[in-house]
Amino acid sequence: MKSIRIGTRNSALALWQAREVARHLQNNNYLTEIVPIVSSGDKNLTQPLYSLGITGVFTRDLDVALLNDEIDIAVHSLKDVPTQLPENIELVSYLERDYPQDVLIRKEESRNKEFHELKLATSSLRRRAFWLKYYPDATFSDIRGNIQTRLQKLEEGDFDATILSLAGIKRMKMSIDYEMLPLMISAPSQGVITVAGHSDKKEINEIVKQMTNHKRTQICVEMERNFLNTLEGGCTAPIGAFVEIIENQVRFKAALCSLDGKNCISLDENFEYNEAENFGEKFAKVILENGGKELMAEIKGKL
Repeated sequence: MKSIRIGTRNSALALWQAREVARHLQNNNYLTEIVPIVSSGDKNLTQPLYSLGITGVFTRDLDVALLNDEIDIAVHSLKDVPTQLPENIELVSYLERDYPQDVLIRKEESRNKEFHELKLATSSLRRRAFWLKYYPDATFSDIRGNIQTRLQKLEEGDFDATILSLAGIKRMKMSIDYEMLPLMISAPSQGVITVAGHSDKKEINEIVKQMTNHKRTQICVEMERNFLNTLEGGCTAPIGAFVEIIENQVRFKAALCSLDGKNCISLDENFEYNEAENFGEKFAKVILENGGKELMAEIKGKL
């Protein structure tokens, strides 16, 4: 077999993720070639993602490369991948989840400010809404870009702090102070690297799955993505979902919030895993039947 061509966005974090997939394959004697591709989401750093009006803004260009046979597989942060995939593209593996949490990063001069006093920089509707649930008078600025760009904007901008994914900080081995945020529920599938492939390339897809897939992570994130898909959240609504398996018990924690954080419908369930049941869909329907349907309509109307 020729080298497996691994498509990736060209940010430092995305390249790290692609090299991690390559490492798994190389450890099993497969040749690899990393092919960086600039995504639409990386080209436009001025508008918040929700205002672009599309999902898959970070995956679309890699999808095109897959379909045009310019690459064999594409590596993504799973939370960037829409729940509805293009025809002939499938997710073939999920690497073991490492750090799903959101963390707060402050400017030095804002070290002593209380949470309710902070002016935050984030373009994430989820992070804004969950923060507003607890601190309704908070003010926000939009911020986009990779981790390094956001940290630079934090230092230069007129705000006190930003919220980032802990996974990116850890993967980049960045030596910066951060605070854990238990008030946040992670975005569905946050902290997970996934590999997408062309449906016709069954041999390559099977090799990648065998070498890189972590079954327990797959079970958890498929629940989270089924939950998101049933709510029809795409990448825009303030939806959090986090599933973990401890021994044979599953904990499913999730919430849907209004844009202003005043109305949040949440659940926190513990149960035994059963492969035959679609728990993500089941719990999304619980949310929808308890005011979530009206809340989703309200959010879509405002966006």
